[in-house]
Amino acid sequence: MGVLQINRLAEVKVSMDNYERIDRELIHKGVIIDYYQDTMKIPNGTTAKWDFIKHKGAAAVVAVKDDGRLLMVRQYRNALERETLEIPAGGLNGADEPTEIAAARELEEETGYTAGKMELLISLYTTVAFCNEKIDVYLATDLKKGHQHLDDDEFLNVESHDIEELIRQIYDCKIQDGKTISALLAYYNKYRRK
Repeated sequence: MGVLQINRLAEVKVSMDNYERIDRELIHKGVIIDYYQDTMKIPNGTTAKWDFIKHKGAAAVVAVKDDGRLLMVRQYRNALERETLEIPAGGLNGADEPTEIAAARELEEETGYTAGKMELLISLYTTVAFCNEKIDVYLATDLKKGHQHLDDDEFLNVESHDIEELIRQIYDCKIQDGKTISALLAYYNKYRRK
């Protein structure tokens, strides 16, 4: 291909109206997610099979203690076959549950703390190529210590860390969870960066 042909191809814009879902087949209904296979008509007129994972959504919390340290949870993650250090988070009880309610619930369940103040920090989609999971992340302050209410299959340790230490762990590739990285960097850049 010559340079002229490459430039012409780069100028072609694809309208989002040129995509059409022809079929969506439920392949497996899971506890947390439902797995579908979509048949899509794509811009060149052919069809393609695309995976789609439906998720009811989740909420997470950057919980800041009065001393400035952040509450984190260390737990085993089956998909990685190891423990991870993450911000407190969990799934919604239903797709229509307000995420602020879910975030407050997860904070108390996982850490034993309640928040006097909650504000939306960021919203993120975890894996836009094949999943609709959206996580709203809240900043929780004015924390009060109470008691954990862990689920029967939930085992985790609560830790508190300085934000600078957590940022170092991100860049040392020790913290690799996407929601945690996004939330910590957003909090650091909005409230702590000097």
